[in-house]
Amino acid sequence: MHFSIPVFSSAIFWAALWKIIVANVILSGDNAVVIAMAAHNLEAKYKRPAILLGSLGAIVTLVIFCAIVNFLLTIPYLKIVGGLLLLWIGIKLLTEEEEEADGKIKAHGTLMAAVGTITVANTVMSLDNAIAMAAAAHGDMTMIAIGLVISVPVIMLGATIIASVLDRFPWVAMVGAALIGWIAGGVIADDGRGEKLDASGKLVEFTEPGTLAAWLDRMVPDAELVCSIAGAILVLLVGLTIARRNKARAEKA
Repeated sequence: MHFSIPVFSSAIFWAALWKIIVANVILSGDNAVVIAMAAHNLEAKYKRPAILLGSLGAIVTLVIFCAIVNFLLTIPYLKIVGGLLLLWIGIKLLTEEEEEADGKIKAHGTLMAAVGTITVANTVMSLDNAIAMAAAAHGDMTMIAIGLVISVPVIMLGATIIASVLDRFPWVAMVGAALIGWIAGGVIADDGRGEKLDASGKLVEFTEPGTLAAWLDRMVPDAELVCSIAGAILVLLVGLTIARRNKARAEKA
């Protein structure tokens, strides 16, 4: 990784910057879902600050990950731990949404709790984004930073729109939670498998022997798809079960 002085008159610079922005916008759709769901149950005066801080947190996380992406890929079981955290976040957000929609149990979200949830989720989901952007920028941190700053309004707009949709159609929360579970299952299945930058800055696919990904490849056809479906189903089943149990307790109280 390196820093450089941007050459705004260069077509190469603008082409690479465009790739970074497009990659970040496309890959950050899931981040916008988490930001919106975490901010949705806050008081109206806290929603915009949560979306702003959550979006900025996503960008800071991506910059850090882009700088140390090759080191992160060497940490064993990182994706398993991250995927489990993401499953927990999906269950937590779905439970809160169901309790809020039911009306019998009022969700008591706080700004810092929402920002904490957003930060943890974005940290898990940012590894693949970082790899793609580091490749598009050929390791140029200046270009990555510029591209991410330009992308912030897009992420904020996406999160704001999703939060508005949740206000009108609470059932969309189940779709969002299932998406988070889907991503979590895929992250877990990918532990030991991924892409990394070679010496020339190109993306190279790899699967480490002896890892969960290598075992799944041998034992389960379409392992990533199966794990993604399992993650989505798990989040929905556990989240809805917990919400209904809490509702029953509230009715007895």
